[in-house]
Amino acid sequence: MDFKGKKVLIADDEPDILEIIGYNLRKEGYETIIAKDGDDALHKSKLFQPDLILLDVMMPHKNGMEVCKILRSQPAYNDTLIIFLTALSDEISHVKGLEYGADDYISKPVSPKILVTKVNALFRRIQKPENEKVIQVGNIIIDPVRFIVTVNSQEIVLAKKEFELLHLLATKPGRVFLRNEILSQIWGTEVIVGDRTIDVHIRKIRQKLEVDCITTVKGVGYKMVV
Repeated sequence: MDFKGKKVLIADDEPDILEIIGYNLRKEGYETIIAKDGDDALHKSKLFQPDLILLDVMMPHKNGMEVCKILRSQPAYNDTLIIFLTALSDEISHVKGLEYGADDYISKPVSPKILVTKVNALFRRIQKPENEKVIQVGNIIIDPVRFIVTVNSQEIVLAKKEFELLHLLATKPGRVFLRNEILSQIWGTEVIVGDRTIDVHIRKIRQKLEVDCITTVKGVGYKMVV
């Protein structure tokens, strides 16, 4: 699959990491942009509108999680891919990052091979055929090509993972999706997240839609209802 021309912003305060990551991504055909701190990352994101952002968690002038939270609060970045680069190995930090809206994380020291593999995998995952049909469940309309959700003709802004989760449930209303199945299809098998992450995303979807459309099947999973 050809990713030539996709723009990747690399935000890290270590010049060696910027150089290594940039070199390996450019070999794959990506266009790279660098940022040396959190404020610079926000500025470059607005200026260049990258397709994917690699964010170092421990950066000066706003850390990676702060930058991610700010970006995800703006509709323009709902479909921008975000990967954390982190030396933090504890599960709580990883879960927190994913809840802020990151799509994946890569542990430091960075393996160029793993990084390129994960970046390519994320782009493959989000590519949708143009003939995907609009789904309607009750008063909820989900357009997976335009990445739009409307409720009673009012457009609702969802973060990317929230949209993907809602879309998954809406593909088969009434069917119970198991927790492991949701984790695999939305976050992928290489990302370690727990039940709490799913619960948080479901809660946010319910709050934003203001419609009682997702039912919890205790100890099993979730299903979409009309």
